[in-house]
Amino acid sequence: MSCKMRKITLPTLFAVLLAVSCNKVSPIGVLVAGTAVEDRVAMSELFYRNHLNDRVFLIADGDYTFLVGADSHITNDSARMDEMLETGLNDGDLFYAHLGDIADTKAEYYVTLDSLLQEAKSRYVEKNYTRVNTYEYVRNDSQEDTPARYLYDEIVYPFFPVVGNHDITRNGWALWSNIFHSSFYEIDVIVFLEDGEIAFDHLIFLDSASGTLGKRQIDLINQGILDGKYDDGTSQYRNTFVFSHTNIFRPQFFEFASTFTREETFFLLDQFEKWNVTCAFCGHVHTWDERNYNGVHYLTLDTMCEKNNPEPGDYLVRVHCDADGEVKWSPVHMDTRKRK
Repeated sequence: MSCKMRKITLPTLFAVLLAVSCNKVSPIGVLVAGTAVEDRVAMSELFYRNHLNDRVFLIADGDYTFLVGADSHITNDSARMDEMLETGLNDGDLFYAHLGDIADTKAEYYVTLDSLLQEAKSRYVEKNYTRVNTYEYVRNDSQEDTPARYLYDEIVYPFFPVVGNHDITRNGWALWSNIFHSSFYEIDVIVFLEDGEIAFDHLIFLDSASGTLGKRQIDLINQGILDGKYDDGTSQYRNTFVFSHTNIFRPQFFEFASTFTREETFFLLDQFEKWNVTCAFCGHVHTWDERNYNGVHYLTLDTMCEKNNPEPGDYLVRVHCDADGEVKWSPVHMDTRKRK
């Protein structure tokens, strides 16, 4: 399996989010405080409008895998998160998705998280790129006679989270957004097949940290902003994967953790069917759950946080996407205590 990631600056490939006015972004483009879902989605729209040429596309040659974890609740100890990122790097996953509640809300915990991600990116670059001069790098698996060159800051580390309710408490959105910028976004996976054909898979990251999508996010979805439809109404996507913090289904009726309101639950179930979603990944409830509904496979992941689950266990999921489009998943064991 050979997997790549690059920035593509072809305007014709953009699924452009609608432009809106917003007064909660600093002059240098860094998102600042604002914890309501309407504010977060508005800032995400503006971020995309200002960074269209930087939109990330993932590139896969044939089959690929990706890793999913949830609810790491980082404090002073980030060993489990480091294990997740190291596992994804060593096993060659195309990207790593996180389902929210990445850290408990203190500034020092986000300093720890930022340092961890910087170290992980350094390892990622060292494995996948070769430095050709003082500033530029080329991918090791490039097949081009004159491979594209990238500055270090242009190399995107493939860690993509959604925002969770713990991430926005005590004004935590300012901390989270200064690292990840956007709470509502999409990424395309461009898959090159052996017969010269190209397939497209779709990643949708929803903002559900407040337990609701909010009016603006629902309006954007109803306007078809994430549909990826051709003119004849058919989808350009082979597989669609959705990532949300708030869970769609309650694993047991007495679970304390909240889900969406009934109206939004029905909206999402209907929308996932329209999107032809292959699998939806959720966190939040700290309990494993798996089910199928209307052709969509739903996985709710248990927390990978060592405080909540101190014993080693299968807290991650690896998704296998074959070249023919078939999707399977397998549990990934975490054994942090052995690493210490």
